[in-house]
Amino acid sequence: MAEFINRGFGRKRESTRSERIPPGQYETSDFPVLSAGPTPRIPLSDWTFELSGSIESPVQWTWEQFNALPQQSFKHDIHCVTKWSKLDTNWEGVSIDTLLDSVTLKPEAQYVMAYSYGNYTTNLPLADLRNGQAFVGTRFEGQPLAPEHGGPARLVVPHLYFWKSAKWIRGFRFMAADEPGFWEENGYSMYGDPWQEQRYRSDD
Repeated sequence: MAEFINRGFGRKRESTRSERIPPGQYETSDFPVLSAGPTPRIPLSDWTFELSGSIESPVQWTWEQFNALPQQSFKHDIHCVTKWSKLDTNWEGVSIDTLLDSVTLKPEAQYVMAYSYGNYTTNLPLADLRNGQAFVGTRFEGQPLAPEHGGPARLVVPHLYFWKSAKWIRGFRFMAADEPGFWEENGYSMYGDPWQEQRYRSDD
């Protein structure tokens, strides 16, 4: 199994908000940096985001076009498979519902492969991206999202383990059947529910 590159872990401490911490997790005030490889540096002039696969027509946005879409603020707890949780994180970006309004999905579209600059991929059920559950974040705590945290833009799916929130996002491919992404091919859960401790395939 491939290994994480881990930097900057926060100190473990007792949470006073334990009802918001999934089993096996601890709260941190830090934002640890976790990556599967080198951090891509994507010039905004080169950045694009594309929707493709099981849709009637592919759609692509440049950075300027993407930021012209309706923007929202989001406040969520996030949970990493390496057992830290960070509460009350503040983001700005574009809801996945807004992006889906720009395409016509084919009836068979049930899953999504999120793919990134740096060749990272992760799979998700389409249902877990809809109805306000996920967004593409471009700002964190009032600042442009730093490259080490996935900037200029990352997927954020707060109700799943954070490896599902693909850094350096560049698009979605809609699919009829589920397929494993990078960490899933290396033994991680196909779904990744932190409340069910679905870290590995054996936990599914």
